[in-house]
Amino acid sequence: MDLKEEDILGGDIGRHWYYRAKAAALRRMVAALRPQRLLDVGAGSGFFSRHLLANGAQSALCVDIGYEHDRDDSEAGKPVLYRRDCDATDCDLVLMMDVLEHVDDDAGLVRHYAARVPSGAHFLVTVPAFRLLWSGHDVFLEHKRRYTLGEIEQAMRTGGLEIVKGAYYFGLIFPLAAAVRLATRGDGTPRSSLKKHGALSNGLLAAACAAELPLFPMNRLAGLSAFVLARKP
Repeated sequence: MDLKEEDILGGDIGRHWYYRAKAAALRRMVAALRPQRLLDVGAGSGFFSRHLLANGAQSALCVDIGYEHDRDDSEAGKPVLYRRDCDATDCDLVLMMDVLEHVDDDAGLVRHYAARVPSGAHFLVTVPAFRLLWSGHDVFLEHKRRYTLGEIEQAMRTGGLEIVKGAYYFGLIFPLAAAVRLATRGDGTPRSSLKKHGALSNGLLAAACAAELPLFPMNRLAGLSAFVLARKP
């Protein structure tokens, strides 16, 4: 996840509509897998791993080159290990939450971690969707690209994985976000569009995302984020 966004939201990240909704969508995508051992690549604080640990997973290995040093922690008595890199592991679910848009060789990064997990392990990847939504928000977060579902699925296939399913999320708010970003397209000033909200606006946006959640796995039309679940053969 983006450390710059964590810096903006601080301790409010777990209450922010965007992260609450993304965590709920993640949980829905992997619910049938019942993952036990997580490898969270580009994990930052480990927000998404900790969410899954609170919902049945048993351990998390969080990897991020931004860590100053390795350390061990826990969540509800379950181990959470923070590392700058990892060797071979028996993790059964690899998370790459808003990671691949930051690297030059996205398929290469997928291949790098696919070599470290056993056959049958699953990958859950999220990336920002649609080049037409490119804005100063992407510049601020140092993105290199935005994706269609077809593009991110192809990158994962090139990285050696089999696609299980893919979908867009944040579809209900897509028209509003697209209108705002297209209206300000000429302004490429690097700045995040993520901000803290009051209780009312935060609640309304959270409600819109919750209403979309039951149909989310079938949405291959449009959204702000693309989710892809894949499997190592």
